[in-house]
Amino acid sequence: MVAHFDLIKSRSLAIMDPIYINKDKVASLLPMGECISQMAQMFQAKARGEILQPLRSVLWLPDKKGLLGLMPAYAGNPAILGIKVISVFPGNMGTATPTHQGVVILFDAENGQPLLMLDGAEITAIRTAAASAAATSILSRENAEVLAIIGSGEQAARHVESILLVRKIKQVNCWSRNGDHASTFAKETAERHRIEVNRFDDPREAVQDADIICTVTASREPVVAGEWLPRGVHINAVGACTPAARELDTAAIAGSKLFTDSYDSIFHEAGDFLIPKKEGAVTNDHVKAEIGEVICGTKKGRENADDITVFKSLGIAAEDLFSAWHVWKKVAGDGGF
Repeated sequence: MVAHFDLIKSRSLAIMDPIYINKDKVASLLPMGECISQMAQMFQAKARGEILQPLRSVLWLPDKKGLLGLMPAYAGNPAILGIKVISVFPGNMGTATPTHQGVVILFDAENGQPLLMLDGAEITAIRTAAASAAATSILSRENAEVLAIIGSGEQAARHVESILLVRKIKQVNCWSRNGDHASTFAKETAERHRIEVNRFDDPREAVQDADIICTVTASREPVVAGEWLPRGVHINAVGACTPAARELDTAAIAGSKLFTDSYDSIFHEAGDFLIPKKEGAVTNDHVKAEIGEVICGTKKGRENADDITVFKSLGIAAEDLFSAWHVWKKVAGDGGF
């Protein structure tokens, strides 16, 4: 271990161009199972106060069709410094161009030297689903068997992959506003994971018997209502990340125990929480904990089998930082590409 990190240090002190890791290399160096472990470690580090990160800075285009986001972060142990620069164009969904594109840049925390640039879209795709899985592993019931996926884009597929690694899922239900996409997703998911997949025309039918629900849409309006939710369900609310957009209605939030990746993010960016708060249905105290506090055991998570739990995921810079660091350790250990 000492020799490994001495190598990293020696490489960082040398004058060199930062290594670029493309999408395929990111995928091979950051498998989902390893990323889930990284997210759990990162959440704990955040709960211990070892991570610094401001709210993301967002530049919207004048016509609001897309944005450019800047997401810097620093971690103290291990000492990591980095930033993600990401564009988000929801209108790209269903086309050959991803909705999220960009780069993650890792710097030497001792001297500021750029070390590594990584494909930001692939990092985002993997770590987003991995963060949901880390939360699911501690908030959902251990005997969960039915997974409902609301949405049919890339995160739908990634969340099936990640949740299957933390729970023994026997059945996947799916719904999407685009029926053709939902049919393709159902067919491909069944073939890839050799699991029963049912496509529904009504989102209520998709979630009514679910143990775990993942909402991974680009919708600005609720796609899941509180009155539909079965007792004991756990929800990963992933898709909406602006104050004016939400995937869960007010009743779903008010009737649940709400957890998040970052207090700052949920109190400033999450329409799923901010809209019910504006309506007077909830206050800041309705947010029970950051997920890292639950993992560390300093705050409670699920307390009984009938609890409805929601993990409101905003996607934070520390997730990108720990993912990039995990890749960097492998690259430095292998002498680079």
